[in-house]
Amino acid sequence: MGVYLVGLAGILVFYLLVLVVGIWASTKQKNHGEEELMLAGRSLGLVVGVLTLIATWVGGGYINGTAEVIFSRGLVWCQVPIGYSLSLIFGGLLFVKPMREANYVTMLDPFQLKYGNRVGGLLFLPALCGDLFWCAAVLSSLGTSLMVILELDMTISIMTSATFAAAYTVVGGMYSVSYTDVLQLGCITLGLVVSAPFAYYHQHVSHEAMVHSSWLGNVETKDIGVWADGLLLLIFGGIPWQGYFQRVLAIRTTKMAQQTALWAMVGCLLMGIPALLFGVIARGTDWSHVDGFDRNMTLNDSNVVLPRVLRHLTPQWVSFFGLGSVSAAVMSSADSSILASAAMFTRNIYKWTFRPSASEKEVVWVMRITTIVISYLSAAIAISVGSIYYLSYLCSDLVYVILFPQLLLIVHWSRGVTTYGCIASYIVGLTLRVLGGEKDIGLEPVINYPYFNSETNTQGFPFRTFAMLCAIMAHVIVSCASRWLFESGTLSADRWDLLMAFPECHLTRTDHREHRYKDPNKGRTNKALHDAVVGKRLSQASEGLLSGNDDDSLLMKRDRSELTNQASVSSETPSVSKF
Repeated sequence: MGVYLVGLAGILVFYLLVLVVGIWASTKQKNHGEEELMLAGRSLGLVVGVLTLIATWVGGGYINGTAEVIFSRGLVWCQVPIGYSLSLIFGGLLFVKPMREANYVTMLDPFQLKYGNRVGGLLFLPALCGDLFWCAAVLSSLGTSLMVILELDMTISIMTSATFAAAYTVVGGMYSVSYTDVLQLGCITLGLVVSAPFAYYHQHVSHEAMVHSSWLGNVETKDIGVWADGLLLLIFGGIPWQGYFQRVLAIRTTKMAQQTALWAMVGCLLMGIPALLFGVIARGTDWSHVDGFDRNMTLNDSNVVLPRVLRHLTPQWVSFFGLGSVSAAVMSSADSSILASAAMFTRNIYKWTFRPSASEKEVVWVMRITTIVISYLSAAIAISVGSIYYLSYLCSDLVYVILFPQLLLIVHWSRGVTTYGCIASYIVGLTLRVLGGEKDIGLEPVINYPYFNSETNTQGFPFRTFAMLCAIMAHVIVSCASRWLFESGTLSADRWDLLMAFPECHLTRTDHREHRYKDPNKGRTNKALHDAVVGKRLSQASEGLLSGNDDDSLLMKRDRSELTNQASVSSETPSVSKF
């Protein structure tokens, strides 16, 4: 069919516009430091905050995926807009205030401050998988759009898009991502609003078919458990994302951040309406009579519903805005997940675990390199998985089962959780999820839960939610049991506390430590050091921290307490610094 020049021109114009805005936004950085790149210096206002938070979800996977599932399964199965919108408000109510008050930079900070670098770093894996799948959904939707418009091979389209998205993210960090998000939202609104009337009034669109209730879909009795499981997964699995917390932590004030979450929820719901309409239009179109298509659209075409409608059911000048703006919006939303994963890896894995003495310049360069690597990993996943909607659905799966229980308990029960509970919860959640199977990736179910369908080899029971609840229970039970066993002396901490979760219970070291709680030179108790050893929160323990005391600094380096992650010991004069 040849290259569709109007669509190509639209994409080039909007791509260049996004790139220019990204580079311009990078000039707003006050410096090139770590926190400036990750959180834009915590300086975002309400308007930019709301728009960038909406754009976090409303990207290619959201818009293209919504149109896809409306066309293939009907409205009742279109859970992404509702689920992710509700996740914004629940996240604002449950987590924004405590996370901001603790002055965290990434979502993994509370885990590593409580459990130590290595155990806390385990939680990077489900967070990374979630970001990779989400970014892959975005790149996949963009690849299909370019395939429709330019007749290019999808692999080439995705790899090119990943390269472009990574380029300005490397340059500007959070500033570039935030301001391109604002542009993205404007582009996608313009493109969809301008295109919708022309597509609706196309001569081959049957309004009678659109009015018919078939596009609503239906949920059979045997599928109620699956439907409820999917919705809960999207709501609570949509919270533990670095991309989400990166934005609410970058807002100027806590109150403003909570307001941002509320308005973003409304915006996400509204942005789902145009995509829904395009899915309904596609169902009501007689595609066999559409010029340039000339055949019926099948379920195999569902992942390209939106770009097909924009190209074939609108005039060329409208197609210019529609395809160009949607494609540019999809590309710019990929940067959110890329930056989120790069920030977590650089700060929580590279710096805190492997290179605590790394300079700020080194950290910034590692973050830039990681950004490029994650971009191409996401592209590889996008190429190997077909459905856009399935990718956006799957990306919340591991996050919901593994990460949500951990985040809920570390924030709201920080004094009760222990390292042993964390590991138990991780193992239980992951094991139950894997044993439940996943048909679309060829993972056969080992456990046949109630309502198991042997014909389709799928679960009818909400097994993901069951696995999540079991993970919470395992965390609480093991944490309480381990705390009682060690603090009561039933088990010897010196012999059995292999993870050093209870340093204050190690009897052979208690006397050695306690004489250091008293500063002999100043005649007063070093309460900050004591608080750190017994496991109080960073924000509490650091208030009265004494500096310049060699013994105290060396002790804090040796003890793997909550402040271990924050301590750096130089070769000549040991000192304690807080990030």
